[in-house]
Amino acid sequence: MMYRILLVEDNPHISESICDFFTGKEENTFQFDIASDGIQGLTLAYENTYDLIMLDIMLPKMDGFTICKNIRKKSIIPIIFLTAKGQEEDVLFGYELGCDDYIVKPFSNSELLAKTKAIIKRSKGMIQGEELTCGSISLNPYTYTVTVEGREIDLPPKQFALLKYLMENKNLVISRETLLVTIWGYDYEGNDRVVDNHIKKLRKALGNSGKQIKTVISQGYKLLSGE
Repeated sequence: MMYRILLVEDNPHISESICDFFTGKEENTFQFDIASDGIQGLTLAYENTYDLIMLDIMLPKMDGFTICKNIRKKSIIPIIFLTAKGQEEDVLFGYELGCDDYIVKPFSNSELLAKTKAIIKRSKGMIQGEELTCGSISLNPYTYTVTVEGREIDLPPKQFALLKYLMENKNLVISRETLLVTIWGYDYEGNDRVVDNHIKKLRKALGNSGKQIKTVISQGYKLLSGE
């Protein structure tokens, strides 16, 4: 299978190195579109369909954080930040904006390839499947839409992914750790309080149907199938 990747990086040597390594190691697996500034990168992201975006932070015309924030308003496409900004606050801010992983320059192309393959594999598991229904809640993973009592609601990517996973495992208790690893990934450096915060926001977005998400003390959460 061919995967299409958008690489937004203003250093041509880094871009060339990544592309040559990926295509050399995984022939006929990766196709790259390259943008050298933020405006071009965001435009390509809006105009095309990609399997993953590699995104530098310090870019001409528009920084990577701003690009990520804008993409996340429309898409749950996986995003990896490639950056020299490795301070903890920058890493946490990147995750808060919705990136899937963060790799600090200088990095190993082998590590980047491994992360890319793992994230694409995980993301394909998130978006495939038939429309899900649980009580008054319906979720379509193909069109990225959620309806509650027939009314469509907008959910940010992490809340959408949380709801989808809970719906796929309705009436089962899912631990916070499982949700953290499944939605945020093994490399997430925060704690499981981020799960609680997003569940709280998800319940609010679902309105009365948010009551279907039950807290199981000391264990996690489960989504009741409803009437």
